[in-house]
Amino acid sequence: MASSSRSKRKTRGNPAKTPTRHIPRPTVGDWINAARLRTLPLAITPVLIGTGAAHIIDVRFHWLLALGCLLIAVFLQIGVNFANDYSDGVRGTDDVRVGPARLTASRAVTPRTVLVVALSFFALAGLVGLALVIRTGQWWMLVVGVACILAAWYYTGGKRPYGYHALGEVFVFVFFGPVATVGTTWIQVQAAPQEAWLGGIAAGLLAVAVLVANNLRDIDQDRAAGKKTLSVVIGRRGSQILFTACIVLAFGLAAWLALFYPIAWLVQLALLGGIPALLIVWMYRDPRELVVALGVTSLTSVGYGALLMWAYIG
Repeated sequence: MASSSRSKRKTRGNPAKTPTRHIPRPTVGDWINAARLRTLPLAITPVLIGTGAAHIIDVRFHWLLALGCLLIAVFLQIGVNFANDYSDGVRGTDDVRVGPARLTASRAVTPRTVLVVALSFFALAGLVGLALVIRTGQWWMLVVGVACILAAWYYTGGKRPYGYHALGEVFVFVFFGPVATVGTTWIQVQAAPQEAWLGGIAAGLLAVAVLVANNLRDIDQDRAAGKKTLSVVIGRRGSQILFTACIVLAFGLAAWLALFYPIAWLVQLALLGGIPALLIVWMYRDPRELVVALGVTSLTSVGYGALLMWAYIG
């Protein structure tokens, strides 16, 4: 009877007033983290290289067109980061993370709000792209723009996101490499010289390296969540080899281009970031160390792009 009385006392009161777990409001820093600024150099690199390649065809600088291309790239990059936050969050993939907490998974912001932010950045990219098409008369580029937005969304969005089927690296290479670089050159001079293609391949390889570092960090969580990234498929050692191959091939291309554009030898200075990233990827003990490798590789990419642009202009 005493036990029954204690049980009744425990259940007494209004259940609606029982305390709930407090979820802090998102700060400005949380939104900045969700935008994943450390990945933005990947959007800048192809624009730098593409603008340098355009200068080979036309020595005049088309700064307004180049700025438009840069805005498109940055808006798409931020958009895809928020789209990933939304899609991975509603699927539960980000419930356990090694890196910074995501807005959707942390429940700090409603999924709908994150989705609206993602779509807003895609819309901004589309508006700038439309302005460039009107300015240049290259209407067929609208198809390229739509393809970029669809690729950004379906990386982790939709019923069968390609990022969940070991295809993320392929699409990242294509859209952060040749598409963005050659597209930048074409918008400015309506030409696609081989320098733009080769520079685009290098930009794509470095973007893949960043993605590999990211997916290597999350390999255990992704495997448990059923997210089949390429790193999950090829494992830790395969990911380390792929990361190394991307870095070596990108800088090998720069060395080959230096035979024709001597200033391109200076691109090897970007290895000041690439080599530490390689060491971290091969020697890390805690997956959190790969967050540093990701950021350093991203900065290596933009340094590479700036120096190759200088080589093309010089």
